[in-house]
Amino acid sequence: MNILEVNNLTKDYGGFMAVKGIDFSVKKGEIFGFLGPNGAGKTTTINMLTGLTRPTSGSIILSGIDLVKNIKKAQGIIGIVPDESNLYDEMNGFDNLTFCASLYGMEKAKREKRAKELLEQFGLADTGKKPFKVYSKGMKRKLTIAAGIIHEPEILFLDEPTTGIDVESARQIRKLILSLNENGTTIFLTTHYIEEAERLCHRVGFIVDGRIVRLGTLDELMQEVQNEYTVQFTLEGGLLNVKEALKSQFSDYSVSVLGDNAVKIQSSSKVNLIPFIKFFEENNIMVYEAKVVRPSLEEVFVKITGIELEKMEKEKEGDRK
Repeated sequence: MNILEVNNLTKDYGGFMAVKGIDFSVKKGEIFGFLGPNGAGKTTTINMLTGLTRPTSGSIILSGIDLVKNIKKAQGIIGIVPDESNLYDEMNGFDNLTFCASLYGMEKAKREKRAKELLEQFGLADTGKKPFKVYSKGMKRKLTIAAGIIHEPEILFLDEPTTGIDVESARQIRKLILSLNENGTTIFLTTHYIEEAERLCHRVGFIVDGRIVRLGTLDELMQEVQNEYTVQFTLEGGLLNVKEALKSQFSDYSVSVLGDNAVKIQSSSKVNLIPFIKFFEENNIMVYEAKVVRPSLEEVFVKITGIELEKMEKEKEGDRK
């Protein structure tokens, strides 16, 4: 069952088409990743999906509600966590949460109870009475997520949830995202960290230049680069001495020697391990491990979009300086 259905969605800013007739859906209860470089149309799309920007054309149906025609009703079941915090520096954590809850019409007793529960759940109970401005970046991010779910939305839009925070806080936030999803919240996630999408998402969509260029589950997308088989051997030392002999004997394969104790074999067909194991035995090299190497979502992204991730991440970090 789909909670979100988007059809032929476009946004034209006076002749500049930021989003060019995209179609996709999000299933109820899934984590959907929306990936793309700066300027691809991610933020414009999210703004339309959350009612902050009106589409030029197309439809958005959210849990059976026509969002374009009934924005206020749709926004009642949406949680939004922007990439920059929208909370108030002078207010403490508890007051920020109860204020956000009041905007959704929650009664005082219910919003105070819910705020206390979230502060506890997010590990912020000890800092709930401190002003938001003294929170660390990771704490600010967690409180912003708590504010986004104070009214228990059906779908949560998370825009770059772990950008600019320390590793431990990022790990905690990923854990929170998985916990929210396990408890039934559908999550629409944008991130420029491809490994984050690979860890968290059930399905992903790639958007480039205002168009969705690929959409599918991780397994479906992996098939895009599965025209090559890769096996990696982990070995006892001594490989460098037979490096040239190895490449010569197995010239039908692409052989990459990785230091003195590992070798990667690539082929357009399945790799027969027996001749390699025999070669290593004949050269008194012990095989500790032989494993099939699965392509990463990063490889899929680069192949489909032609965009190097390192460049994309530097662009994103540069925007925050």
